[in-house]
Amino acid sequence: MTATAWARAAAVAAAATATGGAIVLADPLRRTRLRRAAQVWWLGAGRARDLATHSVRRAWAPAEQRAELDTRFAIRSAEDTVAAMGEMKGAFMKIGQLLGFILEGLPEEAQQAFAALQADAPPMAPELAERVIREELGEEPSRRFARWDPQPVAAASIGQVHRAVLRDGRQVAVKVQYPGVDRAIRADLDNVEVLYGLFSAFALKGLDVRAIVDELRARMGDELDYRLEAAHQAGFARRYRGHPFIHVPDVVSEHSTARVLTSEWVDGSPWAEFVAQADQPAKERAGEVIWRFAQASIIRHGVFNGDPHPGNYRFHADGSVTFLDFGLVKRWSADEWLRLEPCLDAIIDQQPARLVQAMEDVRFLESGHGLDADEIYAYVSAPYRPYLTDSFRFTRDFTADTIARVADVNGPYAHVVRKLNLPPSFVILDRVVWGISALLGKLEVGGPWRAMLDEYRKGGPPATPLGELDARWWTQQAV
Repeated sequence: MTATAWARAAAVAAAATATGGAIVLADPLRRTRLRRAAQVWWLGAGRARDLATHSVRRAWAPAEQRAELDTRFAIRSAEDTVAAMGEMKGAFMKIGQLLGFILEGLPEEAQQAFAALQADAPPMAPELAERVIREELGEEPSRRFARWDPQPVAAASIGQVHRAVLRDGRQVAVKVQYPGVDRAIRADLDNVEVLYGLFSAFALKGLDVRAIVDELRARMGDELDYRLEAAHQAGFARRYRGHPFIHVPDVVSEHSTARVLTSEWVDGSPWAEFVAQADQPAKERAGEVIWRFAQASIIRHGVFNGDPHPGNYRFHADGSVTFLDFGLVKRWSADEWLRLEPCLDAIIDQQPARLVQAMEDVRFLESGHGLDADEIYAYVSAPYRPYLTDSFRFTRDFTADTIARVADVNGPYAHVVRKLNLPPSFVILDRVVWGISALLGKLEVGGPWRAMLDEYRKGGPPATPLGELDARWWTQQAV
């Protein structure tokens, strides 16, 4: 960040502090934008200042000490950025949550810092949550519900969750949107250019967060309307009702509005607790359940959750998994999957020339690109290596190495990257591929992934016991 930018940040912050925002009292949205702009500029300035200091220290340090300096800097940057994002409810925190499970190349301590965003954020005061309930549902929580817990059980980027009991005795989770978060997000979107440079402090060469950030921006408006999320969740609950190992909570529509979402309460272990306590067979099963939920949704139903971060799961003693949070959902258009599927088929069948033709057909590549088919295949197929062999075990090293290879836009495949054109629909799918791979790597899950994928792509026979349960249930639904 330049000295001019630092001065601009200081001026904005000083003006907001000295006047209490009086200079923009006539425009609350502008006031919000200026205040959050100041926060973002200070965050960016801090990261730029620290990066400059780190670069000087690194240049003068002996070669054997540079790796240690890089690691310490990445950890400190992650901790500082997460602390700031946790206070800035809205788009910035949501992007921090998203990047937290994708940045597998960061040191363990830095990843743990981002994990804090995946779990809880600082909650709003109980009085504010009660005000939203009163405004949206027309009654105080104490009158609307037989029992209402004023302390939230979870707090995230856009809202927080309270536990309650309905008058008919049903236990429910009530998600309440933060007051003013819509204005905050609009302000964040105006500041998005800062985000493109914000993560340059992390030592991930060539990581292009633009597509991820832009796609998140485009759908943030949808996430603000809990009526849309309720419709998405109700659809998934209906599709998987009675499934042997996949569960989606039912929505209580009469207690849900644009800013309040009430659904069936579900007990279960959150991600961190499950990973810490579960044995490896339980992790293997849970990983396969998460994978099968994604594949069935994408291929069978044409609609899937585009935000598979660890906070969206609850794990149960019987091996089933509950899936939460359907604010960011992608639905295939009539021919969208049909256009993408030939590319996947060519990758799995290991046919480079066929892959290039399929990519040209859907404009992933322009004709006349002049690239070698084998080089294109080597680059594009990297995330799909688990499906190119009869058996494969996901590991954190696999995910980190693959991300580093694909994200290095200055590496050996730079000439391929420069000519690729990824449509928005593929960005969402790609996010799911990376997200699920990261989760499976953390669980170290192994399996016959190619044969499992064929169950969904080609109607192949069940490859695992869970595949048999799923096939039996799916057949019953078709009757």
